Amino acid sequence: MKKSKILINLIILFFTLINSSISIENEIIFKINNEIITKIDVENEYRYLIALNKNLKNLNKNEILEISKKSIVKEKIKIIELSKNFKNPIIPEKYIELILQNIYNQIDIDNLNDFKGYLINKNVNYQDVIKKIEIEALWNELIVEKFSSRIKINKQEIRNRIIDNKDKTTKSYLMSEIIFEISNSSELTRKYEEIKKTIKEKGFDNAALTHSTSGTSNLGGKLGWINENSLNKKLREILSSIKENEFTDPITIPGGFMILNINKIKEIETFKNIDDEVEKIINLKKNSQLNQFSKMYFNKIKNNMQINEI
Repeated sequence: MKKSKILINLIILFFTLINSSISIENEIIFKINNEIITKIDVENEYRYLIALNKNLKNLNKNEILEISKKSIVKEKIKIIELSKNFKNPIIPEKYIELILQNIYNQIDIDNLNDFKGYLINKNVNYQDVIKKIEIEALWNELIVEKFSSRIKINKQEIRNRIIDNKDKTTKSYLMSEIIFEISNSSELTRKYEEIKKTIKEKGFDNAALTHSTSGTSNLGGKLGWINENSLNKKLREILSSIKENEFTDPITIPGGFMILNINKIKEIETFKNIDDEVEKIINLKKNSQLNQFSKMYFNKIKNNMQINEI
């Protein structure tokens, strides 16, 4: 009887220690309105970011954990807002496949099966990646619904510029961005120096991960190839004086500042189909304006939420 009692006490102690360990491991570190973010959420985000950003190897674990915290907080804010606007949303499978392909191509993986194997090796759940894609897809849909009527594009001006340059080669830039905000103008110099220091020591990609508030930050600020005809006159003038592997001074944009880095420059041949090029540039301009609305809207809802770090 005495041995049985000792055994029962040991079992109780064992499960108490396990529960204690689990609660410590999964401790709450953020509360956003009525939602929580745990230590495990941050660790999962940490592994996800490392899997998709090879340049993160240049940062130490604490730096990456801080980036992971910012990233998961941003995602949770979007989830809260999306829950107010969508009920049982369905994302087309083809759309998810297209985004997936873009993600694994950026880390030099050719097909979905290899990508799934890569995620297993990195201890990242494939369904978690799908969920993140769905969140971003719904967020983009929300922004389109709210702001598409406010997009302003001068189609005739675009057509005229293309016609004027139809016998000339134009430039296309492979670019990355850092978007940042400051509370007052006196902080601009200090913040810019801080960003430049990170770029010098750890590269532009890691500076974007550390400092950028843009949705591209998790991918090192990468924007892809952008034709100069899709840019406004001010940006064309700024970039014309920048060489490959150089970056701009801070450029004022709605709600903050932008730094652009040119990774590569190539010359584009004369356009064979003006209508196709006009539509391509219009789409680029639409996306650019929607991204600006997205940043402003996100900041607005973020400021209206209660975010507490525990």
